[in-house]
Amino acid sequence: MKRVNFVWMLLVAFSLIMSACQPAVETIEVEKEVVKTQVVEKVVEVEKEPSEEASFSTPHPILSDVRVRQAMAYCTNKDEIIQAVYPFLSPEERAELVMDTFIPKNHWAYAGDENVTIYPFDPEKGKALLDEAGWTDEDGDNVRLNAEGEPLMLELVLTEAPHRKILAPVWQQQMKACGIRVIVNHVPSTWLYGDTTGLARREFELTDYAWVGQSDPSGRTLYACDQIPTAENNWEGQNIMGWCNPVASQAIVKATNTINQEDRKEPYKIVQQEFTKDMVSLPLYNHLEIFASNPNLKGFNPQPGEEYYTYNVAEWEIPGKDTIVIGFTQEPASMFALVEQGLSAVIANSLVHGLAFSTINYDFQGIAQKVPSTLDSGLAKNLDVEVKEGDLVYDVDGNPTELKAGVEVYNAAGEVVAFDGTPITMKQLTVEYQFRDDMVWSDGTPVSAADFDLRFKIDCDENSGATSFNTCRSIQSYEVNDTGYTVTYLPGVQDPLYFRALMDPRLSNVYPAHRVLSDGRKLVDVPAEEWATLPEISEFPIGVGPYILKEWVKGEKMVFEANPYYYGGAPKTKTIVISIITPDNAEAQLLGGQVDILDSTTLNTISDTMRKAADEGKIKLYTLPGGTWEHIDMNLYLP
Repeated sequence: MKRVNFVWMLLVAFSLIMSACQPAVETIEVEKEVVKTQVVEKVVEVEKEPSEEASFSTPHPILSDVRVRQAMAYCTNKDEIIQAVYPFLSPEERAELVMDTFIPKNHWAYAGDENVTIYPFDPEKGKALLDEAGWTDEDGDNVRLNAEGEPLMLELVLTEAPHRKILAPVWQQQMKACGIRVIVNHVPSTWLYGDTTGLARREFELTDYAWVGQSDPSGRTLYACDQIPTAENNWEGQNIMGWCNPVASQAIVKATNTINQEDRKEPYKIVQQEFTKDMVSLPLYNHLEIFASNPNLKGFNPQPGEEYYTYNVAEWEIPGKDTIVIGFTQEPASMFALVEQGLSAVIANSLVHGLAFSTINYDFQGIAQKVPSTLDSGLAKNLDVEVKEGDLVYDVDGNPTELKAGVEVYNAAGEVVAFDGTPITMKQLTVEYQFRDDMVWSDGTPVSAADFDLRFKIDCDENSGATSFNTCRSIQSYEVNDTGYTVTYLPGVQDPLYFRALMDPRLSNVYPAHRVLSDGRKLVDVPAEEWATLPEISEFPIGVGPYILKEWVKGEKMVFEANPYYYGGAPKTKTIVISIITPDNAEAQLLGGQVDILDSTTLNTISDTMRKAADEGKIKLYTLPGGTWEHIDMNLYLP
């Protein structure tokens, strides 16, 4: 087993996207019975229509008080949680996994301990804050009541992932020691991460999950005021806490809309200061990325910084076998990547669609995208343009705005200026994105300009079901050709990741415009609101990647066969199977040879059984530096 360099591990770069998000298949309702000395919980699965209530405008009676949120942070022993999840780590290694903000300590954007609020494990300080907030424990039985005699009780919603089954009771006991009753409710991932349930509709008080790290801190969709999902905005955005701190909101927009890295450090510091002061989300720890495989598997090589461990799947092989089986404990609910962004769906999609680029060791390497579209390569230009009244520009809050008196923008020098009728010089990016000219759909049809054009039309249609349209709204115009597209962004857009193909490494959002559906229509003619329910999109899409999805037996398996038109050449293994297994039998399936790979969505720790099997050469273990971080979010408002 490889040793992990834990100091280097924290030199990761984050791009925060939701981990393991999965569209809804079923919904649940929780029934709780509470007595003063004991919490009894019961989960009842029922059919329930998605909530379409008005915006969340009622402050949560408990969590809206910052003193309660801060008390929970002081009452959390992060080292104890990490030790429970990763019992094989030393105290020093555990300490290096601790997160205090949404950025790790050795990252270039970390604000520094002296600039943020740190919450060391100090239950006495936590108890004092709870007393101050009016939640007292008069008889010393660790049950806190308010003036009305109501108990301090909150529900924690999280998935049944193995590490969360370990984490939850530890944190529950830590809160109980401070007089906070936490009801743990493990729910199906398809509900929690669904696009019409769970997190997307803010159906929680407390929730534990993870964000997946990539090559940039990002964060606008998570922390800006205009990214709070509500019924009124069609649940757009990922700021599920309902956190609106104007200082942090403007800073996160600045941090994610500035090309120069040095200029981004100060706004990121401001966001982290406000984030930790307000304590709306409790960071816990960085994940280790753990994989296990058949010891004879060749080519399988998960790397730090690369979320898509299938980046080289065409090179995988087991001598003497024509099939490789990956065990998934979380089944994709859909293959429509625009609405289904969970890691299980991401990996399945990467087999069919391939990748535009990889980010091994947090560095860009082109795959289908020829080269980075950078200023240095000449494929991007950042020109000074003059804007006048009535022009559409990107304002300081990161919103497309018609320029008129009083509108604040960043001028070409990066200064905030208010428009007073005098034309302003601003920066404007124009970027050409070039792809391989030998890309062919798995039905043998070459990729064309119409396919790239359909990508913009669907992804930017607000009826498509996407959770964010920030990128679409930042575009002034675009042109397509048979090998890519050129985008001119609004004046004021300075996205630091401008050089990538609109920031998504997958090619799953390039669509085969020519494809004929079972009802006789061409895909190009189907309205966006129908796409999520099209079998040709949600179940059996075609792509330009190394494999074709040939069979999907729901709840059992997904079968992928080699794509004869793959531009990278014939894959070494004819068939890849994703076998849907349970967390309880995952290790047995690997050790018994029923599956060949278990990935990091299943293996969040290494059991004694797995370590022994690795020592005996029965399996191979991989442990990698992880950019993914676990955290507990707090919902500040009720509908």
